[in-house]
Amino acid sequence: MLSFECDYLEGCHEKILQRFLETNMQQLPGYGEDLYSESAKAKIRAACAREQAEVFLLTGGTQTNAIIIDTMLRSCEGVIAASTGHVSVHEAGAIEHTGHKVLQIGQKEGKIQADELESYLENFWQDPNRAHMVFPGMVYISHPTEYGTLYSKKELERLSQICRRYKIPLYLDGARLACGLMSRQTDVTLPDVAEYCDVFYIGGTKAGALCGEAVVFPQGDMPPHFMTMVKQRGALLAKGRLLGIQFDTLFTDNLYFELGRHAIDMAQLLKDGLARMGYSFYLDSPTNQQFVVLENRQMKKLSEKVRFEVWEKADEEHTVVRFATSWATREEDIRRLLDCLR
Repeated sequence: MLSFECDYLEGCHEKILQRFLETNMQQLPGYGEDLYSESAKAKIRAACAREQAEVFLLTGGTQTNAIIIDTMLRSCEGVIAASTGHVSVHEAGAIEHTGHKVLQIGQKEGKIQADELESYLENFWQDPNRAHMVFPGMVYISHPTEYGTLYSKKELERLSQICRRYKIPLYLDGARLACGLMSRQTDVTLPDVAEYCDVFYIGGTKAGALCGEAVVFPQGDMPPHFMTMVKQRGALLAKGRLLGIQFDTLFTDNLYFELGRHAIDMAQLLKDGLARMGYSFYLDSPTNQQFVVLENRQMKKLSEKVRFEVWEKADEEHTVVRFATSWATREEDIRRLLDCLR
């Protein structure tokens, strides 16, 4: 059975496993105060070209989103997100569970449009009844988006300008940031993300780590008592070395970026093969998530041999499905998938 259901099916890259074995019996301080966590943070700061940045290592994406949003917002504030955003539809109400409303606005191919964001904020602050409303306290985006699409450098800059004018942080969910940065169609670099975003995270879970997300505050303005608030929320890992070793390995010799590039290369191989066979794409994704329109009977037959994500109905007879490649996808598996679709 082939599986292209998601991009975190495998365990972790062998270099991480090797480092775990090499360091396993070392006695190290807990809670991320070990030498490997410190080394990882230093390497991340260097990769971001932000020596003043503060970095905090957490274990998972939903956990990270909930903690960042909850600790950075006041109780009367919510977070603006695209109607298709991950926090809007795929986190089981985790953000609302913290007491903060997700304020949904329109999107185009998964992306917030700067003009629509500007209009939303203008209308809120001009509303005489705003004291009775949830205040917009943050803007959430993901890069890549839920549809595998990417913000351009110009788009990030414009969103950043709007957020800074209204004095609210721009937060970037980087669960698949490795693929976003290594896409053949991007002009955005990691230092660009650090320049235009007030907080973001570098995803490890979907980029070769067993688990782990590295939260970055580029300006060194991590919320006061952040570690204490993380612990309050049950998210402080006693054996913080487990995260530190992984990110220290990922940010040694460009491994993080190489793994992202591999996922992109495999996605492009799949995309080219599907295009040659005449398949229709729901949209043009430049990253590792490919959205293909299948006839319903064909989709059912394919599901006997391949696992994939059913995304949404295209019409009564067709369905949009998602195939996701990863840091570990093999070229032979792409060719087997194409054979199944031939």
